[in-house]
Amino acid sequence: MRELVSTDPCTGEIVWRGPISDDAAVDAAVGRARAAQPAWEATPLEQRAAVLRAYAERVKARAAEIARLISRETGKPFWETKTEAASVAAKVDISIQAQAERTGEHLRDANGLTQAVRHRPHGVLAVLGPYNFPAHLPNGHIVPALLAGNAVVFKPSELTPAIADLTGALWREAGLPEGLLEIVQGDGETGKALAGHPGTDGLLFTGSSTTGKALARQFAETPGRILALEMGGNNPLLVWDLPDGDVDAAIAIIVQSGYLSAGQRCTCGRRLILQDSLADTLLPKLLDMIDRLVIGAPFDEPQPFMGPVVDNRAAERVQVQVSQLLDIGAVPLRPLVRLTADRPYLTPTLLDMSTLTDAPDEEIFGPVVQLWRESDFDAAIARAGATRFGLSAAMLGGTRDQFDRFRTGIRAGVVNWNRPTNGASSAQPFGGLGDSGNHRPSAYYAADYCAFPVAGMEATALEGALGVGLKPA
Repeated sequence: MRELVSTDPCTGEIVWRGPISDDAAVDAAVGRARAAQPAWEATPLEQRAAVLRAYAERVKARAAEIARLISRETGKPFWETKTEAASVAAKVDISIQAQAERTGEHLRDANGLTQAVRHRPHGVLAVLGPYNFPAHLPNGHIVPALLAGNAVVFKPSELTPAIADLTGALWREAGLPEGLLEIVQGDGETGKALAGHPGTDGLLFTGSSTTGKALARQFAETPGRILALEMGGNNPLLVWDLPDGDVDAAIAIIVQSGYLSAGQRCTCGRRLILQDSLADTLLPKLLDMIDRLVIGAPFDEPQPFMGPVVDNRAAERVQVQVSQLLDIGAVPLRPLVRLTADRPYLTPTLLDMSTLTDAPDEEIFGPVVQLWRESDFDAAIARAGATRFGLSAAMLGGTRDQFDRFRTGIRAGVVNWNRPTNGASSAQPFGGLGDSGNHRPSAYYAADYCAFPVAGMEATALEGALGVGLKPA
């Protein structure tokens, strides 16, 4: 039997090891989920919600343990993983509220006729999770799916199996009946087996655009199965007409947008579009702040701003992408440096792309920001919108009218003003279009893809009405 091993990116120490689920194991997991789902759907909503709330309480009680394990598997700073653990628990109440508002049961009396809209679960939903937020992002699918009455088969990232194992145990402690959350550990082959399994009624995916598009092609043959895709972004951050007193705040937002989580957020600001007249004032201060960012291991004191990328393969991939940009003329204002040859620590990087006419529209999933200088506002908006992705965007400075022109001049699912590109609220929808998603936003709108509406007209007595076209008796 093949084995999966998870290691600490900072030390190389083994964090978790266990068997890889083969096709037979995936089939068995789907079968158990299929068998358990009808009884769960028949369970009253409040009882399902009570199990979810019990899960939230267990997450809160072991939040430090969860955060520590995320840090060990991903290398993210402990201060950051503590916020992720908190978001896992908070998702429950948000999902309960969203379910009541967006799905649930809605009855309206119209002259003695009841117009009913009810929602039913799809059945068995597969969830494929990412490594960058290994607890929070899969949880954002699993919680509303279970609340709606679905069973879930979850395949976590092969880089972060330990946190899935722990949260699965917490669900069992909370009283979730057997079979309703099946976890299959493994690599890409396990994911393919689950995604293609005919016993599932849909797939909720968070990951790369390349994988998401492959799933979309696969699911085109089965239109009766729901597919929700959360993918990457090549997100623009436009800085324009910035008052002198706001330069320092803008620099902090630029750094947070570009380098938080070592650039491993799909919403990171990867393209900085800067008004040329601001460059002399803003760039020296930005470079100074980049130079002062602390890079380190999760539990270092003082706490680092960012840790490594998730593993050596990820670091090598970023290095190759940056080298390709340098080959076509990008100017390194702050070069990419691999701090340790055998560990995936990368320095925050800023590349001036202003002289390039044909830069690749690719997501670099690491601490790399590409800079364009523009002197015309319309040209800056066009630059911001020149991407096949459409996840997030932000503008710093300017007037309400300018922001409205920016907001309507691009296509993205999250558009912020004077806030980071990676600032998003769980009480709002989250998702993108283009190569960033398939119009199935998650977060507050996850309820929408976890159940389908059933409309009906209901009367307590029969009433016939044939209308015209009947011959006399």
